[in-house]
Amino acid sequence: MARRAGKFLCGAGGALATLVVCGGLVGVVHAQAPAPAGAQPAQFPGLVPQGGLPQGNANAGDAAAAATTTHPLEAALEVARRGLAGIQANIRDYSCTVVKRERIDGKLGEHEYMFAKIRQQPFSVYLLFLGPDSVKGQEVLYVDGRNDGNMLAHAGSGVRAMVGTVSLKPQSMLAMAGNRYPITELGVENLTKRLVEVAEHDKQFGECDVNFYPNAKVNGRVCTCIQVSHPVPRRNFRFHLARVFIDDELTIPIRYEAYDWPQEQGGQPVLMEEYTYMNVKVNNGFTDADFDPKNTAYKFGAK
Repeated sequence: MARRAGKFLCGAGGALATLVVCGGLVGVVHAQAPAPAGAQPAQFPGLVPQGGLPQGNANAGDAAAAATTTHPLEAALEVARRGLAGIQANIRDYSCTVVKRERIDGKLGEHEYMFAKIRQQPFSVYLLFLGPDSVKGQEVLYVDGRNDGNMLAHAGSGVRAMVGTVSLKPQSMLAMAGNRYPITELGVENLTKRLVEVAEHDKQFGECDVNFYPNAKVNGRVCTCIQVSHPVPRRNFRFHLARVFIDDELTIPIRYEAYDWPQEQGGQPVLMEEYTYMNVKVNNGFTDADFDPKNTAYKFGAK
């Protein structure tokens, strides 16, 4: 049976604090980060990612309202809307390797690698951590509407593995430790939804450049890269520079990266988060067994 978070986990000294990863979205989030001294509240869609807001615009003013002519983001929005409709109509499930890297509280973490199975309805996630060694072998399961809304997780080896399988609220402090987003926001559909939300927000304002780059490559896949930049720091914006790579064949986003404004004049943009979906295979016919802790291929120890 899965143990619930409580005194047991506290007694473990937070040993499972790195169990969970999430998925890389631009507009969803967990907790409001404290604003720097003198900063005004940022006007963003959604909440704020665990780990903090961009800092390069912390004390900036507001962006000017957009002109009445067609906004540069309209073409990108149309691509995102079509992609979202295609995902919802044509993709029932998929497997992939997720690679993430996130900056939390100013510190850029290592790349983490996970094999993932994702089902759209009911939203279901199975994760097996492939690396680095500190998280290798960890497994996570989440199925919307089951297990009282909790996720199941266990460590791969060492002292942490002795704790066994635990049941955690996806947005609990323990589940969110070391992660910008909860597991409920993993996947290409959620990523596309948030891209639409943020673009809808940003098109209210000017000071936005959008460029399309065909024939980009991500892990050998031919993509169209959409780059959005806000050259001047403004508190209205969630990022200085963002790139979305749309797989030309699958018509889904398979990579997203976002950058803060440079820390000094003429400096390089600061990476905040990046997520890549590699080796995507769609419509595998996943069933409940693929998201069952009793599956003998998994190591949750359920009876």
